[in-house]
Amino acid sequence: MIATESLSKRFPRVTALDRLSLDIGPGVTGLVGANGAGKSTMIKILLGLSPATEGRAEVLGLDVATSGAQIRERVGYMPEHDCLPPDVSATEFVVHMARMSGLPATAARERTADTLRHVGLYEERYRPIGGYSTGMKQRVKLAQALVHDPQLVLLDEPTNGLDPVGRDEMLGLIRRVWTEFGISVLVTSHLLGELERTCDHVVVIDGGRLLRSSSTSDFTQITTTLAVEVTDSDTHPDGTATLRAALAAAGVTLHEGVEDGLPGAGHILLVEAAGEETYDLVRDTVADLGLGLVRMEQRRHHIAEVFRAEGSQEQQEVPTR
Repeated sequence: MIATESLSKRFPRVTALDRLSLDIGPGVTGLVGANGAGKSTMIKILLGLSPATEGRAEVLGLDVATSGAQIRERVGYMPEHDCLPPDVSATEFVVHMARMSGLPATAARERTADTLRHVGLYEERYRPIGGYSTGMKQRVKLAQALVHDPQLVLLDEPTNGLDPVGRDEMLGLIRRVWTEFGISVLVTSHLLGELERTCDHVVVIDGGRLLRSSSTSDFTQITTTLAVEVTDSDTHPDGTATLRAALAAAGVTLHEGVEDGLPGAGHILLVEAAGEETYDLVRDTVADLGLGLVRMEQRRHHIAEVFRAEGSQEQQEVPTR
Protein backbone atom coordinates (compact mmCIF):
# COMPACT_ATOMS: atom_id res chain seq x y z
CA MET A 1 0.00 0.00 0.00
CA ILE A 2 2.84 2.40 0.94
CA ALA A 3 6.57 2.22 0.26
CA THR A 4 9.26 4.76 1.08
CA GLU A 5 12.97 4.69 0.33
CA SER A 6 15.44 6.99 2.09
CA LEU A 7 12.65 9.54 2.49
CA SER A 8 13.82 12.80 4.06
CA LYS A 9 12.20 16.15 4.75
CA ARG A 10 14.35 18.97 6.05
CA PHE A 11 13.36 22.44 7.14
CA PRO A 12 15.83 25.27 7.90
CA ARG A 13 16.19 24.35 11.58
CA VAL A 14 14.78 20.86 11.88
CA THR A 15 14.82 17.49 10.11
CA ALA A 16 11.28 16.11 10.12
CA LEU A 17 12.10 12.84 8.31
CA ASP A 18 15.58 11.33 8.12
CA ARG A 19 16.21 8.64 5.44
CA LEU A 20 13.02 6.76 6.27
CA SER A 21 12.59 3.44 4.44
CA LEU A 22 9.60 1.21 5.06
CA ASP A 23 6.90 -0.92 3.41
CA ILE A 24 3.30 -0.97 4.62
CA GLY A 25 0.91 -3.69 3.43
CA PRO A 26 -2.88 -4.03 3.60
CA GLY A 27 -4.72 -3.94 6.94
CA VAL A 28 -4.61 -1.49 9.83
CA THR A 29 -1.15 -0.02 10.41
CA GLY A 30 -0.26 2.26 13.29
CA LEU A 31 2.33 5.01 12.88
CA VAL A 32 3.44 5.94 16.38
CA GLY A 33 5.79 8.59 17.66
CA ALA A 34 5.92 11.51 20.04
CA ASN A 35 4.60 14.90 18.96
CA GLY A 36 7.12 16.28 16.50
CA ALA A 37 8.37 12.83 15.45
CA GLY A 38 7.43 13.46 11.80
CA LYS A 39 4.08 11.64 11.52
CA SER A 40 2.02 14.48 10.02
CA THR A 41 4.89 15.45 7.70
CA MET A 42 5.01 11.93 6.36
CA ILE A 43 1.26 11.91 5.66
CA LYS A 44 1.47 15.20 3.76
CA ILE A 45 4.28 13.81 1.62
CA LEU A 46 2.31 10.61 0.95
CA LEU A 47 -0.66 12.69 -0.22
CA GLY A 48 1.52 14.69 -2.60
CA LEU A 49 0.85 17.88 -0.64
CA SER A 50 4.44 18.46 0.44
CA PRO A 51 7.57 17.56 -1.56
CA ALA A 52 10.27 15.44 0.03
CA THR A 53 13.76 16.86 0.31
CA GLU A 54 15.22 13.58 -0.91
CA GLY A 55 14.28 9.94 -1.36
CA ARG A 56 11.09 8.62 -2.87
CA ALA A 57 7.69 7.28 -1.85
CA GLU A 58 4.87 5.38 -3.52
CA VAL A 59 1.22 5.05 -2.49
CA LEU A 60 -0.81 2.31 -4.19
CA GLY A 61 2.04 1.99 -6.68
CA LEU A 62 1.92 5.69 -7.61
CA ASP A 63 4.89 8.04 -7.18
CA VAL A 64 3.98 10.82 -4.75
CA ALA A 65 6.23 13.29 -6.59
CA THR A 66 4.36 13.00 -9.89
CA SER A 67 0.94 11.46 -9.14
CA GLY A 68 -0.43 13.42 -6.19
CA ALA A 69 -3.84 14.04 -7.81
CA GLN A 70 -4.34 10.36 -8.68
CA ILE A 71 -3.30 9.34 -5.16
CA ARG A 72 -5.81 11.75 -3.59
CA GLU A 73 -8.57 10.28 -5.77
CA ARG A 74 -7.93 6.83 -4.28
CA VAL A 75 -7.02 7.77 -0.71
CA GLY A 76 -9.07 9.24 2.13
CA TYR A 77 -7.50 11.72 4.57
CA MET A 78 -8.60 12.69 8.07
CA PRO A 79 -6.50 15.67 9.23
CA GLU A 80 -5.51 16.17 12.85
CA HIS A 81 -6.61 19.80 13.16
CA ASP A 82 -10.18 21.08 13.33
CA CYS A 83 -11.05 22.07 9.76
CA LEU A 84 -14.85 21.79 9.65
CA PRO A 85 -17.15 24.67 8.61
CA PRO A 86 -19.45 25.38 11.59
CA ASP A 87 -22.47 26.69 9.68
CA VAL A 88 -23.21 23.67 7.47
CA SER A 89 -24.64 20.28 8.37
CA ALA A 90 -22.71 17.04 8.31
CA THR A 91 -24.75 15.93 5.31
CA GLU A 92 -23.96 19.08 3.32
CA PHE A 93 -20.27 18.88 4.12
CA VAL A 94 -19.81 15.16 3.39
CA VAL A 95 -21.85 15.42 0.15
CA HIS A 96 -19.61 18.31 -0.90
CA MET A 97 -16.48 16.26 -0.18
CA ALA A 98 -17.94 13.31 -2.11
CA ARG A 99 -18.58 15.58 -5.13
CA MET A 100 -15.04 16.94 -4.84
CA SER A 101 -13.85 13.33 -5.08
CA GLY A 102 -15.69 12.91 -8.38
CA LEU A 103 -18.96 11.21 -7.36
CA PRO A 104 -22.15 12.24 -9.22
CA ALA A 105 -24.75 14.11 -7.17
CA THR A 106 -27.10 11.17 -6.59
CA ALA A 107 -24.28 8.79 -5.72
CA ALA A 108 -22.75 11.40 -3.41
CA ARG A 109 -26.00 11.73 -1.44
CA GLU A 110 -26.45 7.97 -1.19
CA ARG A 111 -22.86 7.38 -0.11
CA THR A 112 -23.10 10.20 2.42
CA ALA A 113 -26.19 8.72 4.09
CA ASP A 114 -24.54 5.28 4.29
CA THR A 115 -21.25 6.67 5.61
CA LEU A 116 -22.85 8.87 8.27
CA ARG A 117 -24.88 5.87 9.40
CA HIS A 118 -21.65 3.85 9.67
CA VAL A 119 -19.95 6.45 11.88
CA GLY A 120 -23.01 6.88 14.10
CA LEU A 121 -24.17 10.33 12.95
CA TYR A 122 -27.25 9.43 10.91
CA GLU A 123 -29.73 10.88 13.42
CA GLU A 124 -27.71 14.10 13.76
CA ARG A 125 -26.83 14.51 10.09
CA TYR A 126 -28.84 17.71 9.48
CA ARG A 127 -27.56 19.67 12.49
CA PRO A 128 -24.93 22.39 11.94
CA ILE A 129 -21.46 21.05 12.66
CA GLY A 130 -20.71 24.01 14.93
CA GLY A 131 -23.07 22.52 17.53
CA TYR A 132 -21.35 19.13 17.52
CA SER A 133 -19.23 17.74 20.34
CA THR A 134 -15.56 16.98 19.74
CA GLY A 135 -16.36 13.32 19.27
CA MET A 136 -19.04 14.06 16.68
CA LYS A 137 -16.68 16.34 14.77
CA GLN A 138 -14.09 13.58 14.66
CA ARG A 139 -16.74 11.26 13.20
CA VAL A 140 -17.57 13.83 10.51
CA LYS A 141 -13.90 13.97 9.57
CA LEU A 142 -13.80 10.18 9.39
CA ALA A 143 -16.97 10.12 7.26
CA GLN A 144 -15.59 12.54 4.66
CA ALA A 145 -12.43 10.42 4.43
CA LEU A 146 -14.50 7.31 3.67
CA VAL A 147 -17.34 8.66 1.54
CA HIS A 148 -15.70 8.12 -1.87
CA ASP A 149 -14.85 4.46 -1.08
CA PRO A 150 -11.05 4.82 -1.11
CA GLN A 151 -8.56 1.95 -1.15
CA LEU A 152 -6.63 3.49 1.76
CA VAL A 153 -7.35 6.06 4.46
CA LEU A 154 -4.76 8.12 6.32
CA LEU A 155 -6.00 9.11 9.79
CA ASP A 156 -3.91 11.69 11.64
CA GLU A 157 -4.42 11.46 15.43
CA PRO A 158 -8.14 10.53 15.14
CA THR A 159 -8.62 10.19 18.91
CA ASN A 160 -7.29 13.65 19.81
CA GLY A 161 -9.50 15.44 22.31
CA LEU A 162 -11.72 12.43 23.01
CA ASP A 163 -12.57 11.01 26.43
CA PRO A 164 -11.86 7.31 27.12
CA VAL A 165 -15.29 6.17 25.91
CA GLY A 166 -15.00 8.28 22.76
CA ARG A 167 -11.51 6.90 22.08
CA ASP A 168 -12.75 3.32 22.36
CA GLU A 169 -15.65 4.02 20.01
CA MET A 170 -13.38 5.71 17.46
CA LEU A 171 -10.89 2.84 17.60
CA GLY A 172 -13.73 0.39 17.04
CA LEU A 173 -14.86 2.36 13.98
CA ILE A 174 -11.32 2.38 12.60
CA ARG A 175 -11.00 -1.37 13.01
CA ARG A 176 -14.32 -1.89 11.19
CA VAL A 177 -13.12 0.21 8.24
CA TRP A 178 -10.78 -2.68 7.44
CA THR A 179 -12.72 -5.71 8.69
CA GLU A 180 -16.09 -4.76 7.15
CA PHE A 181 -15.16 -2.66 4.12
CA GLY A 182 -11.67 -3.88 3.22
CA ILE A 183 -10.25 -0.34 3.26
CA SER A 184 -6.66 -0.29 4.53
CA VAL A 185 -5.83 2.21 7.24
CA LEU A 186 -2.71 4.11 8.30
CA VAL A 187 -3.46 5.72 11.66
CA THR A 188 -1.07 7.96 13.58
CA SER A 189 -1.00 8.25 17.34
CA HIS A 190 1.35 9.11 20.18
CA LEU A 191 -0.43 6.56 22.43
CA LEU A 192 1.00 3.06 22.14
CA GLY A 193 -1.91 1.38 23.91
CA GLU A 194 -4.39 2.53 21.27
CA LEU A 195 -2.42 0.95 18.47
CA GLU A 196 -1.91 -2.30 20.35
CA ARG A 197 -5.66 -2.89 20.44
CA THR A 198 -6.44 -1.70 16.92
CA CYS A 199 -3.59 -2.37 14.51
CA ASP A 200 -2.17 -5.39 12.70
CA HIS A 201 1.18 -3.70 12.21
CA VAL A 202 3.02 -0.93 14.07
CA VAL A 203 5.66 1.47 12.71
CA VAL A 204 7.55 3.53 15.27
CA ILE A 205 9.46 6.68 14.34
CA ASP A 206 11.39 9.10 16.50
CA GLY A 207 13.04 12.29 15.33
CA GLY A 208 12.10 11.34 11.78
CA ARG A 209 13.96 8.03 11.95
CA LEU A 210 12.55 4.52 11.86
CA LEU A 211 12.91 2.76 15.20
CA ARG A 212 10.95 -0.38 14.46
CA SER A 213 8.41 -1.84 12.05
CA SER A 214 6.75 -5.09 13.13
CA SER A 215 3.44 -6.90 13.35
CA THR A 216 1.61 -6.17 16.57
CA SER A 217 1.94 -9.82 17.61
CA ASP A 218 5.74 -9.52 17.33
CA PHE A 219 5.65 -6.66 19.81
CA THR A 220 3.38 -8.47 22.24
CA GLN A 221 4.93 -11.90 22.56
CA ILE A 222 3.75 -14.20 25.33
CA THR A 223 6.25 -14.11 28.20
CA THR A 224 7.27 -16.68 30.78
CA THR A 225 5.53 -14.58 33.40
CA LEU A 226 2.29 -15.79 34.97
CA ALA A 227 -0.42 -13.37 36.05
CA VAL A 228 -2.00 -14.83 39.19
CA GLU A 229 -5.13 -13.34 40.72
CA VAL A 230 -6.64 -14.61 43.98
CA THR A 231 -9.50 -13.73 46.31
CA ASP A 232 -9.14 -12.94 50.01
CA SER A 233 -10.44 -15.20 52.77
CA ASP A 234 -11.55 -14.79 56.38
CA THR A 235 -8.22 -16.09 57.66
CA HIS A 236 -6.21 -14.12 55.10
CA PRO A 237 -7.88 -10.71 54.53
CA ASP A 238 -5.03 -9.75 52.17
CA GLY A 239 -4.77 -12.90 50.09
CA THR A 240 -2.36 -11.38 47.57
CA ALA A 241 0.21 -10.44 50.23
CA THR A 242 -0.15 -13.84 51.90
CA LEU A 243 0.38 -15.68 48.62
CA ARG A 244 3.35 -13.46 47.74
CA ALA A 245 5.05 -14.33 51.04
CA ALA A 246 4.32 -18.05 50.68
CA LEU A 247 5.61 -18.24 47.11
CA ALA A 248 8.74 -16.25 47.99
CA ALA A 249 9.42 -18.67 50.86
CA ALA A 250 9.09 -21.55 48.38
CA GLY A 251 11.77 -20.00 46.17
CA VAL A 252 9.52 -18.68 43.41
CA THR A 253 10.72 -15.54 41.60
CA LEU A 254 8.18 -12.70 41.77
CA HIS A 255 8.23 -9.60 39.56
CA GLU A 256 7.38 -6.12 40.69
CA GLY A 257 4.47 -4.32 39.07
CA VAL A 258 0.93 -5.21 38.13
CA GLU A 259 -1.04 -5.89 34.99
CA ASP A 260 -2.00 -2.50 33.60
CA GLY A 261 -5.59 -1.84 32.68
CA LEU A 262 -7.10 -4.94 34.26
CA PRO A 263 -9.88 -4.99 36.88
CA GLY A 264 -8.37 -5.43 40.31
CA ALA A 265 -4.88 -4.97 38.92
CA GLY A 266 -3.47 -4.31 42.37
CA HIS A 267 -4.41 -7.88 43.43
CA ILE A 268 -2.48 -9.64 40.64
CA LEU A 269 0.92 -11.19 41.20
CA LEU A 270 3.47 -11.55 38.41
CA VAL A 271 5.24 -14.89 38.85
CA GLU A 272 8.23 -16.19 36.89
CA ALA A 273 7.35 -19.60 35.42
CA ALA A 274 10.33 -21.96 35.61
CA GLY A 275 8.29 -24.75 34.02
CA GLU A 276 5.12 -26.79 34.48
CA GLU A 277 6.01 -27.31 38.13
CA THR A 278 5.47 -23.58 38.79
CA TYR A 279 1.82 -23.93 37.79
CA ASP A 280 1.40 -26.86 40.20
CA LEU A 281 3.17 -25.04 43.02
CA VAL A 282 1.05 -21.90 42.64
CA ARG A 283 -2.16 -23.95 42.48
CA ASP A 284 -1.26 -26.03 45.54
CA THR A 285 -0.14 -22.99 47.54
CA VAL A 286 -3.37 -21.14 46.81
CA ALA A 287 -5.39 -24.21 47.88
CA ASP A 288 -3.34 -24.74 51.07
CA LEU A 289 -3.93 -21.11 52.09
CA GLY A 290 -7.68 -21.45 51.51
CA LEU A 291 -7.73 -18.68 48.91
CA GLY A 292 -9.79 -18.59 45.72
CA LEU A 293 -7.89 -18.74 42.43
CA VAL A 294 -9.51 -16.30 39.99
CA ARG A 295 -7.05 -16.80 37.15
CA MET A 296 -3.53 -17.97 36.34
CA GLU A 297 -2.34 -17.33 32.81
CA GLN A 298 0.69 -16.38 30.78
CA ARG A 299 0.71 -12.66 30.19
CA ARG A 300 1.72 -10.69 27.12
CA HIS A 301 4.12 -7.81 26.83
CA HIS A 302 2.45 -4.47 26.30
CA ILE A 303 4.04 -2.51 23.46
CA ALA A 304 5.02 0.25 25.89
CA GLU A 305 6.97 -2.26 28.00
CA VAL A 306 8.87 -3.48 24.95
CA PHE A 307 9.97 0.05 24.14
CA ARG A 308 10.87 0.85 27.74
CA ALA A 309 13.09 -2.23 27.72
CA GLU A 310 14.63 -1.39 24.34
CA GLY A 311 15.18 2.22 25.38
CA SER A 312 16.99 1.11 28.53
CA GLN A 313 19.16 -1.25 26.50
CA GLU A 314 20.05 1.49 24.00
CA GLN A 315 21.06 3.80 26.85
CA GLN A 316 23.28 1.07 28.31
CA GLU A 317 24.95 0.57 24.92
CA VAL A 318 25.89 4.24 24.49
CA PRO A 319 29.69 4.38 24.87
CA THR A 320 31.12 6.72 27.48
CA ARG A 321 34.35 8.64 27.30
